[in-house]
Amino acid sequence: MQQEIIDWFEVEGRDLPWRQPDFTPWGSLVSEFMLQQTPVARVIPKLEEFLTRWPTPAALAASPSGDAVRAWANLGYPRRALWLHACAVTIVEKYNGEVPHNVEELLTLPGIGPYTARAIAVFAYGAHEPVVDTNIRRVIARHNQGNADQGPPSTTRDLEAMTALLPSPELSPVFNAGMMELGALICTARNPLCQACPIARTCAWKNAGYPEHVGPKKTIQKKYEGSDRQARGAVMKVLRESHRVVTTDELSAHWHDAAQLGRAISGLLKDGLIELVSDDSYQLPA
Repeated sequence: MQQEIIDWFEVEGRDLPWRQPDFTPWGSLVSEFMLQQTPVARVIPKLEEFLTRWPTPAALAASPSGDAVRAWANLGYPRRALWLHACAVTIVEKYNGEVPHNVEELLTLPGIGPYTARAIAVFAYGAHEPVVDTNIRRVIARHNQGNADQGPPSTTRDLEAMTALLPSPELSPVFNAGMMELGALICTARNPLCQACPIARTCAWKNAGYPEHVGPKKTIQKKYEGSDRQARGAVMKVLRESHRVVTTDELSAHWHDAAQLGRAISGLLKDGLIELVSDDSYQLPA
């Protein structure tokens, strides 16, 4: 299985910025933040803009956090921009401006959890660690366990399953990337391309006749249209584009449900994504 995936990836893997040999560890960290719940096609142009403006942790740390939030634009989940800024500050203050090499130190950075820490350690520094995202979990569930769906995540269980599959240390980084790519391009959640899969011959799910999933299912996210999340997004859009202090009356012109707007403003204040300037006006963090 391992060699088949590595061979397939070396031929079929996408030519992505973070896979280039001269891509920096800081670039890897920024890309991992941006790729959380955001499609690759939307990330690539923003990543280039971000790294051109802030090519090092020190460059971002020297800017106001509000600049990072504004540059985040429409990537969604803008708290990631605040965490990324806080991450840059910590790297400068605690690690002399260099992105840490090992998982334990990476986990001390704001906004970095088990997946992101291992992804940076593996893809930026070639560490011998398991990386587990949704795509990898799906490949393991189907090929090794015969399940149609990966079900809810479990960090301990998922890392153990991937660790058991890792080849030698010199091959494990490309194997991690290959497993991830296989799930993204071939072993997709819907309409998997089994005829193009390099490990279809040994796939337990395929060989069992593609049985339906049984057991716990992933939580389905609530509808975005008309939600409080959309109201928050509307507020953030106005503040990003205004480059000035904005009043509640101005925000209400962009979201007419007063109760929902109030919840959005309160939540954004609590999350540190906006600041109260006066009793009735707001700005991005200074």
